Amino acid sequence: MADSFHFSVNIISRGKGKSAVASAAYISGEKIKNEWDGVTHDYTKKQGVISKEIFLPDHAPEEYKDRKTLWNSVELFEKNSNAQLARNFIISLPKELSIEENKKMIEEYVQNNFVKEGMIVDLAIHGESREGNQNIHAHIMTIVRPINEDGTWGQKSKKEYILDEQGEKILNKNGKPKTRKVELTTWN
Repeated sequence: MADSFHFSVNIISRGKGKSAVASAAYISGEKIKNEWDGVTHDYTKKQGVISKEIFLPDHAPEEYKDRKTLWNSVELFEKNSNAQLARNFIISLPKELSIEENKKMIEEYVQNNFVKEGMIVDLAIHGESREGNQNIHAHIMTIVRPINEDGTWGQKSKKEYILDEQGEKILNKNGKPKTRKVELTTWN
């Protein structure tokens, strides 16, 4: 079937100078202003965007179907200068399949692996052609912070005290209680 395959994942993080709004504008071929830093990202001249859609879990607010609203909400909620904003996947798709077959396949993948787990997904399929070489691939952006059942942003993790056998807090060499980070989703 496919003679080459590409699958990559990275974190979109402010600490690396990246923006979820900029990435969303790029994958969708849209113009979106980042309300966090005031920068407008214009990719309306980008060619090759075959399809784009946002997928929501049942409890996510319907307003997040709007790309600008979703990613600006993420940007504004995260306060840290090194905040992790989103996960970005790039997956090559088999050129032997039609656009519709590829679209159906990647949408099923997104539903079964991300949306079912409670993640919001921004999916775009690109079909650029370079020197006659078809390059059909999917861009998948997912949230890294969960959405609570009431539609608000949830916690990514929490701090938990390390306890001894009697349930007492264990102290470090400075006399402060030892803690550990506990992830609140299985996404990390």
